[in-house]
Amino acid sequence: MAETEPWEYTLYIPNDVRAVTVSRRTLRLILTVHGLIRLVDTAELLATELVSNAVRHTKGPAALRVRWAAGVLRIGAWDADPEPPEAPEASRDADRLAEEGRGLALVRACADLWGWQPLSRQGNRGKYVWCELAAV
Repeated sequence: MAETEPWEYTLYIPNDVRAVTVSRRTLRLILTVHGLIRLVDTAELLATELVSNAVRHTKGPAALRVRWAAGVLRIGAWDADPEPPEAPEASRDADRLAEEGRGLALVRACADLWGWQPLSRQGNRGKYVWCELAAV
């Protein structure tokens, strides 16, 4: 049974492709200990896409944030690049065969809600891309 009390975790990661695996495994552990095992597969897919984008398309550090509140799981990735993420477009035949560029389209298709926001802190700029899963 899932917990009803809100909680939040943040995992700061270096700009290293291995951080995607660390993030995915950490998320699985967090959701399992909080009784949200039914969300693990979809949450892992979403976190993988968000963290992959943060690591592959930026040069600085990144972070994975996972929050549970009011029956909603929010997964987000912070990175140091203030540029907005490339918006997912409707599928085209060429896009279906592409190895890259489908991440946010997967997020849009699998999440209940997604978005992004620019961030500014102590003169540093970046963005936070997030998505939500309702535990219905």
